[in-house]
Amino acid sequence: MKIPLGQSFFVACVALVAATVAIAGEPTGFRADLLGQIEYVQKQIMSLEDATPQDKFTWRPADGVRSIGEVYNHIAFGNYGLMSIAGYEAPADAGWSMEPEKWDKATIDKKEIAERLAKSFQHVKSTVTKISDSDLEKDVDFFGNKMTLRSALMSELSHLHEHLGQSIAYARMNGIVPPWTAAEQARAKETSK
Repeated sequence: MKIPLGQSFFVACVALVAATVAIAGEPTGFRADLLGQIEYVQKQIMSLEDATPQDKFTWRPADGVRSIGEVYNHIAFGNYGLMSIAGYEAPADAGWSMEPEKWDKATIDKKEIAERLAKSFQHVKSTVTKISDSDLEKDVDFFGNKMTLRSALMSELSHLHEHLGQSIAYARMNGIVPPWTAAEQARAKETSK
């Protein structure tokens, strides 16, 4: 079907306006950088959780220390909790409450934990997308400390990396090679042939 020149020009203009609006609404600066970092750490956390066998989710290095499954639950808890403290409540269907021990022990089912993690990361990313540059300068009460929302969001990223490191150590102690390391090792082996 051939579209008349006038209609194709109109369609092209509508597409251009839609693309411009989409680009204009995307986070820039600090928020874009933060989203990129969150995407990166999310990919590592989710791939490591996926590589961990279900029977290892109850493993803990010592009494009184979170198990593998509890660490992943805690990451999801932190994603909701840190956004809530910053003034952005968790969705009602998340089941989130400010009870870390209860949240951490809610499930050890690998599939449920993966779903909790994915939803919590989506909440963080959608929240960061909604925040304006001027909002970043607002003061928030963060565990009794007054800081900017920007600083609180940096704490979110720090929390994620802290528990990624913990999860890597737990995985290594159980003979699990992180997927990104396994892929790099496989590439190196292929190139050395």
